[in-house]
Amino acid sequence: MLSLKPYAPADAAAWDDVVACSRNGNLLHRRGYMDYHADRFIDCSLIVERDGQAIAVLPASIKDGVVTSHGGLTYAGLITTQAMRAEWALEVFELIGEHYRLRGVERLLYKAIPHVFHNYPAEEDLYALHRLGARLKRRDVSSVIALREPFRFSEGRRRGVNKAKKSAISLHASNDLAAFHALLSDMLLSRHDATPTHSLPELCLLRERYPTQIVLHEARDSDTLLAGVLVYDFGRTVHTQYLATSEQGRDSNALNVLLAELIENTYADRHYFSLGISTEREGQWLNSGLVTQKEHFGARAVVHDFYEWGL
Repeated sequence: MLSLKPYAPADAAAWDDVVACSRNGNLLHRRGYMDYHADRFIDCSLIVERDGQAIAVLPASIKDGVVTSHGGLTYAGLITTQAMRAEWALEVFELIGEHYRLRGVERLLYKAIPHVFHNYPAEEDLYALHRLGARLKRRDVSSVIALREPFRFSEGRRRGVNKAKKSAISLHASNDLAAFHALLSDMLLSRHDATPTHSLPELCLLRERYPTQIVLHEARDSDTLLAGVLVYDFGRTVHTQYLATSEQGRDSNALNVLLAELIENTYADRHYFSLGISTEREGQWLNSGLVTQKEHFGARAVVHDFYEWGL
């Protein structure tokens, strides 16, 4: 028998156990990651059980009568173990709809987990949403390299990388989050009049909690930081959460040679290397310059889909 229960802090260990053995969950969906900004979101997550055994979880937050899966995460749909079946998923979504409807929720915004972040096929949720009349509301474009398939850098990118390899630039993993965050902040402020999503204390907290999965890689000329890449290591897929470079770093191709090292050596044994989204305004505007830079490494498009389900 399938049933739902609201998540409570006492369920954190059981929740993380589901994510750890799931087909489509990762670091982002662990409670230690989700809850770093718990003060900004009203949690209304759910745990799905079958005969008393947790087989799925739904990260979710609520605001103004709308449930989102989850407001503080890039993507987070129904996270399922191998136990979940297609017919059960249909029943689970009926239960989810009934649960939120009884609490006055008007609609659910569902941030589907892109398939490249799955450890095993897990798209029963998309079929269930289709059956229930949910509509595609938003689509972002992300750029991903399939590391186990043939890919190549553009000729210009390869020349820049080869030139940088002959310079005095050194590449290595680092713990200097403060220097990286300062470089990132300066770059975002000068280019976009923006600030990083994570503050330095937040990044330090998350790195402390997940030291082997949140890894900083740097390019330096002697003691000068030229570029950095903060990687989220999900295992099968690695994701570049933040990339930053200075003017000097741009001139010397420091970020390009650092990314080339990560793609061709450090993480070459993985399945996918994610370079993140290049769309804004809820997917209606494509940053052509940004996506082209990623495509020069051989990356191609994967979509992040958002569904709206009226309850």
